[in-house]
Amino acid sequence: MILAPVLLFCYNRLWHINRTISALRNNVYADKTELFIFSDGPRNSDDARKILHLREYLKKVDGFKKVTIIEREMNGGISNSIINGVTELINQYGKVIVLEDDMITSHYFIKYMNDALVLYETENRVISIHGYVYPVKGKLPETFFLRGADCWGWATWKRGWDLFEKDGGELLNGMKEQKLINAFNFNGSFRYSRMLERQIKGKNDSWAIRWYASAFLKDKLTLYPGVSLVHNIGLDDSGTHCFKRDDYDVDVKDEPVRLEIIPIVESKVARDSFEDFFRHGRKFAWGVIWKVLKGKV
Repeated sequence: MILAPVLLFCYNRLWHINRTISALRNNVYADKTELFIFSDGPRNSDDARKILHLREYLKKVDGFKKVTIIEREMNGGISNSIINGVTELINQYGKVIVLEDDMITSHYFIKYMNDALVLYETENRVISIHGYVYPVKGKLPETFFLRGADCWGWATWKRGWDLFEKDGGELLNGMKEQKLINAFNFNGSFRYSRMLERQIKGKNDSWAIRWYASAFLKDKLTLYPGVSLVHNIGLDDSGTHCFKRDDYDVDVKDEPVRLEIIPIVESKVARDSFEDFFRHGRKFAWGVIWKVLKGKV
């Protein structure tokens, strides 16, 4: 099996990326995996000092087949960094695994991503693989599909990323024409369309809402594990546009995911569980929504 490279995007949080890389280094297949770290440039002099320290740490990272550090001189923002980085590497490798600097992965994250990328490589309705799952009530299937795409530890092929649409206005118009807004918003339980509207108006620069909308509009599916393989440690008030919170915390799965071909249709059980989580956690969700609106995820 030819392993997909891991693309890791970071800014100035040394403590977070240290933990992210430590967990990734302990993954099955880590020593056979190429790691590309994209370090964005500073917005101001204070950030420049933090980034300098972070880059000194990055130069010492080992435990992977190869480590390549891409240091940006200018600040492009997380959205441009991810869009450009994924596009560049996926054109070279054909498939990629994508992480940000605040995502702690299970020992089996890389294995799950690569095995699933191989298993569903020729299934054109499957656009991506995802690693994070909300702490929903009840038991989910071992693996399942949901319409759309997601952003907390994911992977895709060139054929999937080629469907990414940068123009939020085109995405929103298509959603309205096909009368998909309510479904896009999980029956009104989460205001994804509002995020897209704000992106169009320049009030956020989220790549994630456009990735989700691009997949949803094309009726594509993403594969999820029944138990999360990713824990986001960035919701700790360390980010520029996020409040401290713990309602998205999960215990990562410490055993391999049992992967097998399943019907390539959206799971009603999983969709209902996500919708219930969004509704139940609605009064707590604004910290994450704010982070998304500002293009931080």
